[in-house]
Amino acid sequence: MPVSGRPPAPRSRLRAALTMPLALLLTLLCLPGRAAAAESPVSGGRLDWGIKASFLSYVTGPVANGKWALTGSASTVGGSVFRFHSATGAYDPTTGRLSATFQGGARFTGHQENGGNALDLSISRLTVRSAEDGSAALYADVSSKSRQSGRTSSTEQARLADLSLAGVSLKGASGTVTLSQVPATLTSAGANAFGGFYTAGTALDPLTFSVTLKSAPPSTPPASSSSPSAPSSSTAPPAATSFSNGALDWGVRRTFRDYVTGSIAQGSWQPTDGAADGGAFFRWTPGHGTWDATTGTLDAAFTGAVHFTGLRQGDTLGLDLTFANPRLTVTHGQGRLLADVNGRTPDGSTRTSPATELATFPATALKAENGLLTATDLPLTLTTSGAQAFGSLYPAGTELDPLTFAIALDPTAPLPPLPDLGSPAPSPAPAAARTGNGGPSATLTLTALGALLAAATATTLIVRRRRH
Repeated sequence: MPVSGRPPAPRSRLRAALTMPLALLLTLLCLPGRAAAAESPVSGGRLDWGIKASFLSYVTGPVANGKWALTGSASTVGGSVFRFHSATGAYDPTTGRLSATFQGGARFTGHQENGGNALDLSISRLTVRSAEDGSAALYADVSSKSRQSGRTSSTEQARLADLSLAGVSLKGASGTVTLSQVPATLTSAGANAFGGFYTAGTALDPLTFSVTLKSAPPSTPPASSSSPSAPSSSTAPPAATSFSNGALDWGVRRTFRDYVTGSIAQGSWQPTDGAADGGAFFRWTPGHGTWDATTGTLDAAFTGAVHFTGLRQGDTLGLDLTFANPRLTVTHGQGRLLADVNGRTPDGSTRTSPATELATFPATALKAENGLLTATDLPLTLTTSGAQAFGSLYPAGTELDPLTFAIALDPTAPLPPLPDLGSPAPSPAPAAARTGNGGPSATLTLTALGALLAAATATTLIVRRRRH
């Protein structure tokens, strides 16, 4: 007879003691998928796409004799690839479903006939969507003119291209996901969007995109519209207003940026003194000055500088040019852009020219609402003194990048944010997804697994000792 003071553990208790840690272990094995199933929206990211190299050459070549322009703060990379920014959307890590919409667009025009363009194509709001079965496609808002009828049609989120994600799984991703050189094939809807210039099945340029996946912040109740702290949009500001906050967004000139970083100048630029790089433009802020709503008179000075360098020969820079402290003035509906210009230009001249008039613009598009005075994509025309500031790279009358600004007439009114390009990540191998494996979440899982395995072993030993 057993002489132990305690009765032996029943088999059911033994099974329970062993089953509990094993159940916890199995539960933990499923944790990555279950935890990721919580809302992890797309918050930031960019998409780089050259569309189709032969198409760009055709648009700007001697046949179409056309051009292209950027909209919505889109930018270029290396002069021939378009960058779309500020991705938003949804992601389900348990299935790999992804919907990421990128901001910005591009418009292509050419074949001028009878005062119009026979070729007129605009694409914007590019969206990458992947399904649970691994299929993926590229969608966009499209406005295009048919070659045959000459009629313009617009379609929201037309399926432009099928994307090949062969061998790539988007399940269980976290952090920044980057896919590089993804093959794209034109669909029938895409062929219609291109006005019949290409047939369905045509290979387009591959695209590269990255998205930043973030956990959804805790929900907070929306602020009441009747809150006394909320500025009233219906309250008109006084006729003459002084302000101390504002932002000016200007890309100088796209071809100049391409020249600086291209194979000739092999240079770069550096925002300083508070200026920021917004991808397609530079932002100068803060701004201060006065606005008279009665006369439409504006005097706004902004802070910051952008320094362009290039054409290096030994220790000498052939290009060493800074645009600083831009200023906007508006009188009688005519606007002027001035800036301090310092440094060396490619023609070998050196200048120090404060408050140089660089360009003019029509000021009829200024509008004041919601506590802000704003103007979007104001066309800029280079002046004679502006042409000299560029070292005669461009003649007077050249079209510069458009200018956008926002001024807080109400000190509490928020300024528009810079484009969100997402978290930069090194380029992975072609069509390879970064899924966060081996990252913090994986390390946590391995640690917890070790702890549970230890717990399971300890429980087993305890049970054995009790049985003996």
